[in-house]
Amino acid sequence: MEYRMSDDGEPSGSAGKPILFALQRSNLSDVIVVVARYFGGVKLGVGPLARAYADSAQGVIAASELWTIRPMAHLTVHCMYDDVSTITHVLEEVDARFTPTYSDSVTFDVDVPLVNLERLKAEITTRTNARAGYSKVATE
Repeated sequence: MEYRMSDDGEPSGSAGKPILFALQRSNLSDVIVVVARYFGGVKLGVGPLARAYADSAQGVIAASELWTIRPMAHLTVHCMYDDVSTITHVLEEVDARFTPTYSDSVTFDVDVPLVNLERLKAEITTRTNARAGYSKVATE
């Protein structure tokens, strides 16, 4: 894991490290936190200044809406009408988001968590005896 921090003119170790530690304690990644100080600095002293930065970062983290981002794969699943319920069950089991399109056959536009992609491909083949298939596999 890479990280960067800066005291940006503040006394050494009084801004960047306390903010970084607040992020690490919260188990967060892929985050940017910026704290702007308008008053205090030298008059506070290094210890209280570091606590002020840490408290500010913790307050922002506590007030933020946190999202879990999962890498996804996009693919198209195609099957005949006889296998629609089977494919729908498989897609639900692997936490996929999907939209079916009905014509001569059925096509599902699918977004699936990348960690479940191989399972999805195997289940499609196994449960339909290879009557259904998939294509256009891409990751996001």
